[in-house]
This record gives sequence, C-alpha cells and structure tokens, in this order.
Amino acid sequence: MQPGSGETHVFFPDSLGDDLIIDVSDTKGKPCGRVVAQVATMAEEPADKLRWWSIYREPEHELVGRIHLYVQYTTAADENNTKYGSVAETVAYDIVLEVAMKAQHIQQRNLVLQGSWKWLLTEFASYYGVSDAYTKLRYLSYIVDVATPTADWLNLVHELLLPVLMKSHGTATLSHQENRILGEVEEQIEQTLAMVFENYKCLDESLVSGLAEDFRPPTGLAASALEPAIKLYSLLHDVLSPEAQLRLCGYFQTAARKRSRRHMLETDEFVAGNSEGIKMDMVTFTTAYQKMKSLCHNIRNEIFTDIEIHNHHILPSFVDLPNLTAAIYSVELSNRLRSFLVACPPTGPSSPVADLVIATADFQKDLASWNICSIKAGVDAKELFHLYIVLWIEDKRRALLENCRLDKVKWSGVRTQHMTTPFVDEMYDLLKNTLTEYEVIICRWPEYIFVLENAIADIEKAVIDSLEKQYVDILAPLKDCIAPKKFGLKYVQKLAKRNSTCPYVVPEDLGILLNTMKRLLDVLRPRIESHLRSWSSCIPHGGNSAAIGERLSEVTVTLRAKFRNYMQAVVEKLSENTRMQSTTKLKKIIQDSKGLVLESDIRGRMQELNDQLIGAINHVHKVSEVHVFVAICRGFWDRMGQDVLSFLENRKENKAWYKGARVAVSVLDDTFASQMQQLLGNTLQQKELEPPRSIMEVRSILCKDAPRQKNSGFYY
Repeated sequence: MQPGSGETHVFFPDSLGDDLIIDVSDTKGKPCGRVVAQVATMAEEPADKLRWWSIYREPEHELVGRIHLYVQYTTAADENNTKYGSVAETVAYDIVLEVAMKAQHIQQRNLVLQGSWKWLLTEFASYYGVSDAYTKLRYLSYIVDVATPTADWLNLVHELLLPVLMKSHGTATLSHQENRILGEVEEQIEQTLAMVFENYKCLDESLVSGLAEDFRPPTGLAASALEPAIKLYSLLHDVLSPEAQLRLCGYFQTAARKRSRRHMLETDEFVAGNSEGIKMDMVTFTTAYQKMKSLCHNIRNEIFTDIEIHNHHILPSFVDLPNLTAAIYSVELSNRLRSFLVACPPTGPSSPVADLVIATADFQKDLASWNICSIKAGVDAKELFHLYIVLWIEDKRRALLENCRLDKVKWSGVRTQHMTTPFVDEMYDLLKNTLTEYEVIICRWPEYIFVLENAIADIEKAVIDSLEKQYVDILAPLKDCIAPKKFGLKYVQKLAKRNSTCPYVVPEDLGILLNTMKRLLDVLRPRIESHLRSWSSCIPHGGNSAAIGERLSEVTVTLRAKFRNYMQAVVEKLSENTRMQSTTKLKKIIQDSKGLVLESDIRGRMQELNDQLIGAINHVHKVSEVHVFVAICRGFWDRMGQDVLSFLENRKENKAWYKGARVAVSVLDDTFASQMQQLLGNTLQQKELEPPRSIMEVRSILCKDAPRQKNSGFYY
C-alpha cells in the first residue's frame, strides 16, 4: 500500500486474539519496522476508525515512528440471525473437546470418542450453536496431529471430512474460521497420504506407527491402508484432472525410487568412487556378482508385486502401477549394472558372471512376458554385455593361439594311448570347455555362434599349422611327393624316383602326426562341430541356421586334403622302395616271367619283394593306429596294383606276361590281406580285406569277363 493511494484490503480475523501485522518500508524498499495492531483494540471502539499506530524495530523493540491507518471493524450474522462460528462459543467448544480427548486418552490407534464425553460434546455444540462442520474440523485438527498411515485413521478422516466438503461444495459455505482449519487439516492429511503412497509396500497395520521401520521384501499383498487412502485422495482431489493424476502417480514413483535406492545399498560398495576397474580377489569378485544377481531378482520381485497389487483393482484406472514403477526400477537397475561392470569388469563367462548374465536376461524377458511397455534406457541385457562378450571371445582366441606357438608346445615327442600327440587333445579339450562356457550366452543370443565359430576356426588352423611346424623335419622327405593340383600322379612318381637315394622308413613321429590328423578328422573335430550345430535350435525361426559350421567345414576340407596328401606321399615313398632294386621291382619281375612255365618259379622271383612288403607293413603297424594302418596298407596295395595295371595297359595286345601278372597279383593279395588280418585280427572289417580298385582292374584285364573301370585309387 502506498500512502494516500486509497487502496484497501479486507482481512478476516478468527478471534479477538488475532493481530493485524503491517511491515513498513521506505521508498527504496528498505524495511523500517513493524506495526502490530490488536483486533481486540479495534473491537472495543469500532467507531474510532482513524488511528495512529506505533512502528517498532525488532528485536530491540525500538520505537522508530508512527503510521496513520483507517481501519473499519465489523461482524456479520447468518441467515437465521444466529452468530456463525462466534469466537466465544467455539473457544469454549475447543476447551471441552480437549478435555474430552485427554480423558479418553485419544492417541495413535485410539481415535474415537465414546460414551458420555461424546454425548456432552454433541449437546454442547447443539445448545451453543456450534456448527457441525466446525465440530468435525476441530476434531480433525486434533487427530491429524496423531496421524498414522493406517486404515482406521484414514477411514475416520474420510468419515469426518466427507460432510464438511459436501457442505463447502453445496449452497452453504464455511466460515472463514472453518476454512482456515480445513486448509490446515487438508495440508496435514495430504502429508499422511503421501506417506501412505510413498511407502505402500512398508505399511503394517499390526504396528502402532502403521509403518515398518526395517526394510522388508514385498509380500505381493496390497496393504489394508491403500484402499481407504485412495478413497480419501479421491475425496480431496478431482481425480479426473491431469494435475491430481500426475500428483498421485508421482507418489508411487517416489515409492519406487525409495525402494530401488534401498536395494542398491547392497552393491554401493562395489561402485562408489570407482570409475575404473578395481582389483579384487576371487572371493570378493564372486560375492560382488552374487549381490548383483540378487539385486536383479529383488527388483524383479518388486515389479511382480506391483502387478499383483494392480490386479486387486484398488487403484484408479489411470494408475498403471507396473509400468509406472518398472520404468524407474529398470532404468536404475540398468545404470547400476553398467556402473558395476565398469568397476568390476567380467573377464569371461565364469560361473558368477554367467549367473548375472542369466539374471539380467531373465529380468528383461520377464518384463516382456508381463507386457511391460518398452522402457527407454531400461535393462537391455545384450547391450550391457555385448562388448564384454566380444572381448571374451577375442581374448580366448588370442590365448589359445598363443598356446599353439611352437615355443609354447610342450608335448614334443610324447604320445597318448591313441598314439597321438597330447597337444591336440589338450587344445580340443580347451575348445570343448570354451563351448560349454558360452552355452549360457548362445542359448540367449544365438547370433554369437558365428563370432565363436570364427574364433574356433582360427584356432583349429593354428593347431594344424603348429602340428606341421612341430614335424617339419619329418615331413620334409614327403614334400617331393606332394604335387600341386596341375601335376598328375605320374609327375609325382617321377619326382619321387629322381629324389630317392635310399629306402624310406616311416618315422615314428610321422606315425604320431598321421594318427593325430586322423583323430582330428574322426573324433575331435566332429565333437566340436556337433556341439556347435546343436545350437541351431536356438536360432529363431527364419534365422540363418544353415550357415552354422561353414567356417569349420572349410577347416575340414583343408585338413582332409593335407591328410590325404601326406598319406599318398607315404604310400608313394613305400612303393618307391620296391623300385630301388631290380629284384624287387614288380614290373621287371613280371617282364622276366615271360619265359617261365611254373607258377612256383614266378613266386620265387616274388619272394624278395614279398619279404620287403611284409617288413614295410609290420613297421607301419608299429608306428600307426588301426585306421591309419589300414589306410596305408590299402593305399600301398592299390599302388602296387597300379604298377601291374600300367604294365599291362602298355602291352594290351601281348598276353605273354598275363601269367606272370596273374601270379604277381595273387601274391600281392595274399601278402596284404594275410598280414593285415594277422596284425589286426577280428578288429579288421571284411570290406577292408577286399582288393582295391587297381587290383580289380588288373583282374578285369586278365579275365576279360568284367567291364573296364576307368578310375583307380583308394579311400582314407
């Protein structure tokens, strides 16, 4: 108010005990002092409207001046000419009410007046004209001071407040005194409602306070106080208005944040102040991951409980409790997981880490199955662990490649019960363990199959390269017998003959290498491929499951080609041994048999060759396992048959050597079949005793009763 402005203000004091307080400032807005005008003074002489009032500066109570005010004091009566809410009667009623409450020990959980005191208050209010609204509001003003978030308190407040608000919304109006009390109790009621909604999972009617002091897991049951709290909130607010809806939703969001914060306390020690990875022993590491796993389960249970509460249909339709709280829980859990993984980075899919991966993925899966809406920045298990998974696979790849380095291989010269090098079995055990470790990852995110397969393929190639480097000296004599694809077998035979100066003996280490490669092809690699392809069922319908194993198939082709080349080279070396001397050269023996009549003479000429073949077969048996031994023997048998076949094909019109050839083939068949059967016994299959293709072609030529077969060769 400016001096001389004529501006007026209307005030509504509640009683004569009220004061009118006027703060006085200078023209610059600097406080000068305060005037305290007593309403009682004004009421004594209502005709004296224009008065001087002293201005005091506090707290010294120093008189600094005076102010001239025009004050008019009046009172009004209601329609019935009775005093409405008169100060004297209401003050007297307040005194009686206070005495009654003390007499009946009104306190928390004991809120209702009964018996003679209740009758006395009713009669007093009726006799002195104290309004029903005032009696209820004054009663409310007392019980809000002992408020508890319990059903009995909320129901009583609703019962007292309903008629008052009905009156205020109707034709009748509340007095200024009643409005003041209503404003005060509404504010305190709102605080209690906030307490109910923000702690809706901690409410306990069995406790005096109505609120559990200790933190408890959710029960899945809606607290008894929740329904009357919603009823009371709807009485105080227009729940159709956006403001009231946002306010109520905000209470539940606050509750979710409080409970989330409480759950997070269990893992604060692992992320507080740690922006980078910290060192910890295995026990602490395991404990940390177990606590994070428990956190995922606890947050999951919170959301599931909200679903159960929501299904009781207590809350208004606009409160979608599960989605409301899940948005907070999921975001905060995601942030905690991210911080934790930075502070305590997982080094691989060990058991504690796998458990956390499962818990995180299951949390995300549960939210989807519960029809929780997509949550921005919420838990995305794959996104959280993706970089770690890729890094794990790459680290495993590098570690196993390191194991394949020649200077790291410690099994040189050692053999297993399978007559193989332990290096390969050890490496494939590591690969098998790796696949088992990643089972938990692949079952949830099968797209990592291809990342893992690429790593395994690289390791397998490294294993093969390491084998060849280990046995490079042993393989050197065979290199001349391994021709590029553009050269044929005859080129290989010529090259081998030109470079041969002494008989070739299959080294023991070469046997270990060939045995190892055969075991790789037949046993070790199929296990890995089978395990990998078993994951095709994890790929969703429509996914590229056929592509699984393509990289491993490439390795199979490479390994099989190398094995075949080495086996053919060994066979070629053994056959070349028979051509070093004229007495063991099969073609010369057949050629020299032209003039011989008796079969025994031809067999006699074959004896030295036969002895050489038996010696070679026995030696191969000593250095190789069964399957490799059979393959070499049948390859050797076929190669000797090729010598006979080439001899006959060059002399198609001359049958003079047919008898010698027939005897030679018979000796070859007897030698190879009998020696193999003698050395292997019942483990040898009947088909492995059948003559190879070149021998069958020779017989076809000699007998002239079977179609010629263009192709020759042997199988491994």
